Amino acid sequence: MNDMLKVSASPHIRSKTSTDKIMMLVAIALLPASLFGIYNFGIRALLVMLISIASCVATEWLYEKGLHKKCTIGDFSAVVTGLLLALNMPPTIPLWMPIIGGVFAILIVKQLFGGLGQNIMNPALAGRCFLMISFAGPMTDFTVPSGAFATVYDTVSGATPLAAMKAGETVELMPLLIGNIKGTIGETSAIALLVGAAVLLYFKVIDMRIPGTYIGSFAVFMVLYEIFGMGGLDINHLLCEIFGGGLILGAFFMATDYVTTPITQNGQIVYGCVLGILTGIFRMFGGSAEGVSYAIIFSNLLVPLIERVTIPKAFGKGGAKKA
Repeated sequence: MNDMLKVSASPHIRSKTSTDKIMMLVAIALLPASLFGIYNFGIRALLVMLISIASCVATEWLYEKGLHKKCTIGDFSAVVTGLLLALNMPPTIPLWMPIIGGVFAILIVKQLFGGLGQNIMNPALAGRCFLMISFAGPMTDFTVPSGAFATVYDTVSGATPLAAMKAGETVELMPLLIGNIKGTIGETSAIALLVGAAVLLYFKVIDMRIPGTYIGSFAVFMVLYEIFGMGGLDINHLLCEIFGGGLILGAFFMATDYVTTPITQNGQIVYGCVLGILTGIFRMFGGSAEGVSYAIIFSNLLVPLIERVTIPKAFGKGGAKKA
């Protein structure tokens, strides 16, 4: 009984799962897409990954060392940030660009906001958007390296599948599932990404609430767009929009980031719906064929508002007042 009367600082309920274990599982889940990216695009893709990871880890270590803070590179969060950043880049980019993107992601987006748990947006996607705005040419150059190991499917006019569809061309679904297409290093193979997503779901690192509502709301948006904007429902076009580009990568690996997503269940559903609608708007009405990165970044900024309107009422609050 005496032990029950002891009061300590929160949290009172702790999980055996630690940050480093979660990050290691995320890194393992990204291996299928990473390995296929290397197979698809050759040694250049591996170099981009290694440089991006090294720049993120080095930036975090140097920042914390310089300010005499506890070193946190052992939690693998910088490794995951670097890997995600690399998977969102084309394999042909100059090798100094992953360094700039890694420094921006870790230093500006993560550390200057207080480190892991304090950043207001996903660092990897923020780094990618920074590079897209600063170096639009190299970041949208999807020419296949001459040293690629596999034969990459040549989409219409040499464009990515999303760009080809935006131009009104027909794209086959099977190459998008397998992954022998042009695109960023990690987004091409939907099957490889789904295998990694299954790993995260199996170990309960994530659940289907955010990815399901994200992909589902995007699908509903596309169905309505096709019916009212294209004159009829096209199942092949719908499936190509879902499995093409960065939607699967974003839905399972970046939209589910613990730090930048709502903690309330209703908030996560609202968050997923906002992601799906914004992705549809950016893809169909924006200047670029893709819109996942900007949709996630914008939705990250809306999380405090979403949590404010979806937080459950405390017991005893909101009841009818007695006369």
